[in-house]
Amino acid sequence: MSLVAATRAESTKQFTTSMWWLLGVILVAYVGFTASALGFALGGSTTGAFGTGQGPVLAPEDLPGLLYSSATSVGYVFPLLIGTLIVTSEFRHKTLTSTFLATPRRGIVLGAKLLVGAFLGLLYGIVGIVAAVGPSSAFLAGFGLETELTSPDTWAMLGRMLLSYVLWVLIGIGVGALVRNQVGAIVGVLVFTQFIEPIVRTAAGFIDGLSDAVRFLPGAASDSLVGTSIFTLAASTGSSLSWWAAGLVLLAYAAVLLALGYLTTWRRDVS
Repeated sequence: MSLVAATRAESTKQFTTSMWWLLGVILVAYVGFTASALGFALGGSTTGAFGTGQGPVLAPEDLPGLLYSSATSVGYVFPLLIGTLIVTSEFRHKTLTSTFLATPRRGIVLGAKLLVGAFLGLLYGIVGIVAAVGPSSAFLAGFGLETELTSPDTWAMLGRMLLSYVLWVLIGIGVGALVRNQVGAIVGVLVFTQFIEPIVRTAAGFIDGLSDAVRFLPGAASDSLVGTSIFTLAASTGSSLSWWAAGLVLLAYAAVLLALGYLTTWRRDVS
């Protein structure tokens, strides 16, 4: 079977299940709620609508990008999860055997998953950006602040956010190819992204020398790729990577995980 045919089959496999749109709905709700809460709190404190001393006061020109970037700073876990599920669902439901029988060349199967995953990353990115920009820009306009939606810099940032979503899906596929157990892979992803890395990044603001290493963590690299993040409200963690270097770091994570997964788990016999 050719890569085109394998990709068509993979697309059918993914889009005839409910998992992709269920995660998409949760993504919209989570990012939309976060953006709304931040837009209300930061917009009010920046303009002084809540009085003085009621929260962080930011430069008005920095606020739109920070609010819009919530699509990636808190929403990146969703493309990571869908990428992981693209692979681990095959192991869990024992459909990988029939997949390999239909397409004996396992590299083509993995390539098809990467192509479909990249499309899902773009789809999730668009949905996440709309969920963040919609309420954020409404609150900015309501508080009399500029939305910066006509700025080329804003649109360049949104483009980098789309790229971030695609790279996170590819990283997720790498995780899924390396870890067969779906529950173990999902728990590992959630523990690392929601607990371990945030704790390490917070600690870097208080431990000398740690910030130089922390900027190479995947979440920190994703924030650097986008250019801003709500985590900039926390203690400074030193200089960040340039956006293109951060993109290469995320790509390297995906490449290493995919290579390890292909050379180990992906080449094993399946039952």
